[in-house]
Amino acid sequence: MSIAQVCGVGGAMLLGAMSPGPDFLIVTRNAMLSGRRAGMASAAGVALGVFVWAVLSGLGVAGLLAASAAAFTVVKLAGAVYLCYLGVRALLAARRGAYDTAAEQVSADPVGVRAGFRQGLLNNLLNPKAAVFFVALLPQFLPASPSLADTAQVAVAATVVTLAWFVVLAVGIATLRRVFTRRRVRQVIDAAMGTLLVGLGVRIALQSN
Repeated sequence: MSIAQVCGVGGAMLLGAMSPGPDFLIVTRNAMLSGRRAGMASAAGVALGVFVWAVLSGLGVAGLLAASAAAFTVVKLAGAVYLCYLGVRALLAARRGAYDTAAEQVSADPVGVRAGFRQGLLNNLLNPKAAVFFVALLPQFLPASPSLADTAQVAVAATVVTLAWFVVLAVGIATLRRVFTRRRVRQVIDAAMGTLLVGLGVRIALQSN
């Protein structure tokens, strides 16, 4: 692949990553309320999910998923349920409002690095629209019969760009964590993010294939 093709993949991925969606919400919420490490861990999880989707697309597996109504529906519903689960947890936290803000700012992240990574990864892998996105994107930059090296180049380019964007997002948001972790502000954020996550989950579940 030429440098122009790799840059094209990177540019398309950057635009996709910057668009508000489930990945954006997960990284933003974890960076806001749990700090830089949790936000960056979520970014790494999303990036690994992108790498998996890119490889599967290059191998043709993602195309089979996008073409199979049953498989697409299963992944879609699983992703919708997961988003609703995260959203309901946030709404319950906002309702309780029992935040130990001072302790959270000094001690370990409430979400944690492992949980943040897991949320980012599952959130991306359970989004069937990612399969559709890569099935539409990759043929524009790969030859008709791509080699393993071609697929690897595309996957790495997509992963690096995605990771870079979400790490920058997480670090930028985490710098204002002292404001976001105030009890009243956190309640509002949890309520807003929870509502958005549940709404997004319901929207995904109701969308046609």
